[in-house]
Amino acid sequence: MAAPRIYWKGRLRLSLVSIEIALYAATERKANLTLRQIHEPTGKRVRYDKVVPGHGPVDSDEIVKGFELDDDNYVILEPEELDKIKLETRDTIQLVQFVKHSEIDPRFFERPYYVAPQDDGSEEGFVVIRQALHDAGKVGLGQMAMRGREYLVALMPCGRGLLLQTLRYANEVRDSEQVFDDIPDLDVDKEMLDLAGELIERKSAPFDPSKFKDSYSTALRQLIEEKRKNAVVIDEGGGRRQSAEVIDLMEALKKSVDSGDQNKRRSNRKSSSSSSGKRSSGKKSGSDRSASGSRRKAG
Repeated sequence: MAAPRIYWKGRLRLSLVSIEIALYAATERKANLTLRQIHEPTGKRVRYDKVVPGHGPVDSDEIVKGFELDDDNYVILEPEELDKIKLETRDTIQLVQFVKHSEIDPRFFERPYYVAPQDDGSEEGFVVIRQALHDAGKVGLGQMAMRGREYLVALMPCGRGLLLQTLRYANEVRDSEQVFDDIPDLDVDKEMLDLAGELIERKSAPFDPSKFKDSYSTALRQLIEEKRKNAVVIDEGGGRRQSAEVIDLMEALKKSVDSGDQNKRRSNRKSSSSSSGKRSSGKKSGSDRSASGSRRKAG
């Protein structure tokens, strides 16, 4: 199995303690099926080019970053100018505050990453910080810069390592009152409330995400398999025709291998026959080679 790819590396700092760490993605999208946009008349995939209105397609090296002031007016920022914005958080996560995990509103959690020591010299300091957070029952808060953005982050123990959660800033979370204010206050029937409570109690169990399956992806895979067996083929002229048979992939591979073996055997027989003919005819005489050379020149 390939080693996980490092997503970010730098230093974790707690007061005067500084250790080298590496971040790894904690999630992956395995279950998702990607559906492409297809141009039905030709059966070809639709692709998107970078174009300028009134100009046409442009090369990637002609593209720079800019901030839009208003319609069609931008402040252009060169890569060198962006590089001059030096932030300590570009390569250091400074833990500046500690809170209980329950104090962080779930709406602020964004994306998780695993954190591990980057080298042997950082292992002792890493374990000290992890164990101290565990014993205190606290989460460390700090900031880090990654991929053109500065993130608020929460760091917490996770098994033998640490888990880093990127957090949304306060201005990125909408006020719930905009949605909930119109929900009326009602006097709930006690019997209904008791029945609902009983249902909740009956279905209460420890959290086990493996018990939940992505039924949509399963159904989508089944649909694709059914369509594959009775594929509709779109020819170059845009006409649709029903394929009489779609050969199973394994069967197709076996036939390809068998065909290759047969071709190889025929080629070997031809080569053997040709070699025998050459040996029986012997080498050409000097006059034969001269005449042959003359014909090539004349040609």
